[in-house]
Amino acid sequence: MLEPSEVESTAADGVFIGLDWGNSHHQLCILDAAGRMVHQGKYAHDVAGADALADQLGQHGPIEGIAIERSEGLLVESLQQQGHRLFCVSPKMSARARERYRLAPSKSDAFDAFVLADSLRHEHRHWRSLATPSPLLAELRALTRDRERLIFNQRDVENQLRAIVLTFHPGVLHLFSSLDRDITLAFLRDYPTPAQASRVGAARMAAFCSRHGYSGRTRPELLVERLRTNLLSASAGTTAGKAFTAALFIDQLELLNTQVRAVTKRIRERLAEHPDAAIFLSFPGMGEVTAAIMLAEMGEDRARFPTADVLLAETGTAPVTRSSGRSRTVRFRYAANTRMRHAIDWWAFVAVRENDWAHDAYQQARDRGQLHNRALRGVGARWTRILWRCWTDHTTYDPSLHMKNRTAISA
Repeated sequence: MLEPSEVESTAADGVFIGLDWGNSHHQLCILDAAGRMVHQGKYAHDVAGADALADQLGQHGPIEGIAIERSEGLLVESLQQQGHRLFCVSPKMSARARERYRLAPSKSDAFDAFVLADSLRHEHRHWRSLATPSPLLAELRALTRDRERLIFNQRDVENQLRAIVLTFHPGVLHLFSSLDRDITLAFLRDYPTPAQASRVGAARMAAFCSRHGYSGRTRPELLVERLRTNLLSASAGTTAGKAFTAALFIDQLELLNTQVRAVTKRIRERLAEHPDAAIFLSFPGMGEVTAAIMLAEMGEDRARFPTADVLLAETGTAPVTRSSGRSRTVRFRYAANTRMRHAIDWWAFVAVRENDWAHDAYQQARDRGQLHNRALRGVGARWTRILWRCWTDHTTYDPSLHMKNRTAISA
């Protein structure tokens, strides 16, 4: 076996490339069809390094593929724009592959690039290359993923604000449905201390709710009663300090609320322009944001999921069965696309309340003793199979055809 540092000339027709990416530099390894090393080098993650990498790749051909341990980023998009076929290799897979070449747990960027290239040389016939998304799909993918980051920040700030409010003004938390609502934040701004909130009567509460367009069904008198029942207060110094910091966190939360609404609006606008949007939106319980997440993560390449089982494994709705001898266990699938998993969970949760068939399937699972999350996951798996068929055939969901097929299966 050749060590990664050994370089030999070759006259092979095709080459296989391993690329160990990094934030500051990337390690390149090129092997011919016989496994002999053609080139190995390090390239900086800057304009000069990107140009040098492109020039080096242009000197070898044809390139059978490039193995890399990530599926997105500037490097990936740059290589796809140059027309190269990329194969995303799981870091766990490459870690196991290293054991084929060395028993010692030694590791280096050059060796990792060599392992990626040689693994690609042996296994590329069984791997699927990364599809190049359309500009519209790439924008949807960026928007939905960054919206998720905004949601995480929103929840963090809300939890921090809740912890502050609990220490000096807990009555506000009992007024409206959640702390991050605009009307709750507005009440905290108008009445930042328990002393100021204690002066709120039914008439003032009614005027406040009317001013902020309160759509709840709770009468102002009941809101005032909730407030005064929980109107605990801290010392004067603690109240002054906490009221000041609470105002800062309110600013952050209001800004995040505005940003989430803005990116959600943008997602809806871009989703309406995509030709596959009608497929996802035709399903009951599939809202626009959920449809955008599913579309962005599934992509446009139908060959990526040749069967429904492949999609079920990707989304984590299919369990993992381990069977050896007389032992057989069925476990939850942890290795999955968590964005699609969460989107399907929410889709099933809404569909159970809006669709009779989904509600019956959920109830039957609960009657068999399944827990809530397991029953929802089962409903989500059924919907995912139907979605795969519609997505593969470029057709929208037809409830009458679905019920007809269900009747035929039952018969």
